[in-house]
Amino acid sequence: MAMVGPGKKRKRKLFQQYAALPWTLREGVLLVMLLTSRETRRWIIPKGWPIKNLAPCDVAAKEAFEEGGLLGEIVRDPIAQFHYSKRMEGNKRRRCLVDVFPLAVKQELDAWPEQNERSRAWMTPEEAADRVAESGLVKLLRKLPLP
Repeated sequence: MAMVGPGKKRKRKLFQQYAALPWTLREGVLLVMLLTSRETRRWIIPKGWPIKNLAPCDVAAKEAFEEGGLLGEIVRDPIAQFHYSKRMEGNKRRRCLVDVFPLAVKQELDAWPEQNERSRAWMTPEEAADRVAESGLVKLLRKLPLP
């Protein structure tokens, strides 16, 4: 919290984002897909800012398509939320609240909008938890409420 005058605290604004958690079952094993971020190459899940006239779950599905070439069935209600600090231009940071929507992946495209900017990989939730940096996402992956 930022201090404003003696003994007073000012709340920092939280910026909303929506994320897809791509998943599939292979031979009875639950797998999730992580993507790399464009700049730092950290492992992440696809997420983005709200889009006017688009439901939050549809924003998440759109990001999964654009960032990872993934198509599937998105759940309409989020299963979890997490916070993280997003690096912006000029080395500024924004504190973000991310609503997470499961995406049952039905198709992985060979070509998609950001294919030259990102890598993608299927892994178990435990492997994914070991690769992501955001503590809230780590917790979600370790106790994943999916089939």
